[in-house]
Amino acid sequence: MSAADETPGGEDVPWGEVTPEAARRLLVAAVEAFAERGYHATTTRDIAGRAGMSPAALYIHYKTKEELLHRISRIGHDRALEILRAAADGGGTAAERLADAVRSFVRWHAERHTTARVVQYELDALGPEHRAEIVELRRESDATVRRIIDEGVAAGEFDVPDVAGTTVAVLSLCIDVSRWFNTQGRRTPDEVGALYADLVLRMVGAQK
Repeated sequence: MSAADETPGGEDVPWGEVTPEAARRLLVAAVEAFAERGYHATTTRDIAGRAGMSPAALYIHYKTKEELLHRISRIGHDRALEILRAAADGGGTAAERLADAVRSFVRWHAERHTTARVVQYELDALGPEHRAEIVELRRESDATVRRIIDEGVAAGEFDVPDVAGTTVAVLSLCIDVSRWFNTQGRRTPDEVGALYADLVLRMVGAQK
């Protein structure tokens, strides 16, 4: 699966929120290049070439390579936070909501693994202002998962001595799926999501 087949929000058109079409093509090309070569080893010429455009055309839509990375990262982190909040604010017990959060979060990282690798692992390539913006979104994702675990502990559903540390472990486990997931592997994104949901419930000592 290439970045052209992936879309952070599940829309019919991949990266449909990015307009005009030329800007979308450049962004898709950047995702593929950053995932394959890394941000620092990728040039604007590489990105433009993948998009079938001239290097000069790139600067019409994005002032810098870093601006492209920021756009990718912002869309991806917004979607990740949306997924976690939908689960946290849903109905059911804390265990049900935590399982739903993990299933959905893992499935997204598996289905969009090319995009997710760039979103999650190129943070340090962002400039200070953009990095601070993305770090804040990551803090909000952390707080969302921590809230579910806190509520589970308060309700007697979970046995978690270190909620903050456990929250980091849960998110790290989910995010790492984007590093190794292979569409040709033996497990589907749904199956990986179900497996990880069960593992996380065991991690927090959820009562059967």
